[in-house]
Amino acid sequence: MPITYEQVLPWGRSFDEYRRMFGLTDVDLGRRILGCGDGPAAFNAAMCRRGYRVVSVDPLYRFGQEQIEGRIAEVTDIILEQTYQNRNLFRWDAIRDIDELKGLRHLAMREFLEDYPAGLADGRYVAAELPLLPQPDKSFDLAICSHFLFLYSDQLDLNFHIRSIDEILRVAAEVRIFPVVDVNAKVSPHLEEVICHFSQRGNAHLVTVDYEFQIGANQMLRIRAA
Repeated sequence: MPITYEQVLPWGRSFDEYRRMFGLTDVDLGRRILGCGDGPAAFNAAMCRRGYRVVSVDPLYRFGQEQIEGRIAEVTDIILEQTYQNRNLFRWDAIRDIDELKGLRHLAMREFLEDYPAGLADGRYVAAELPLLPQPDKSFDLAICSHFLFLYSDQLDLNFHIRSIDEILRVAAEVRIFPVVDVNAKVSPHLEEVICHFSQRGNAHLVTVDYEFQIGANQMLRIRAA
């Protein structure tokens, strides 16, 4: 069922956060990259500005620029209030407080919004969602998935995770997923079984990264197809 406007909670992260969350090297940046569930992140826009090409898929891209911008304005205070109420689950060092968080997120989302019309026309933003992707087999070298799989483990069961990762590995040789904890900063109950499942068909392992805002969320899952 297509996502509705009222279900959208757009919240975007920066290019620097993406690099750190996924351990992206300069070599990685030159690979064919697919972003799964990028939402209003600045990564695609920043990569395009640097002369690279990323394709992002998200159901958010069914909506126009003004709709997305309006929804960001509607949900910002809701998301920040939820973050404040659960502030003990976050590490307030690199990001010092709620006001700084708001500024960083809005800066990233503004970068996305300014790039969005051109990116849509160029095919860099594609309206689609897991567990089905419209891209051809093996059309990417690397896929990255930020704050979707594992984070919503209560809503998305183990079968959904396996189907989604299978689909990502159909179109990309490698996938990196961050974080591997749920919204309560607990290791996802699906993680162990996902690692076991994909280790039998390739290489699946955890990698510690140089990023931790949600306490305990400093690892990504890296899976390479056999």
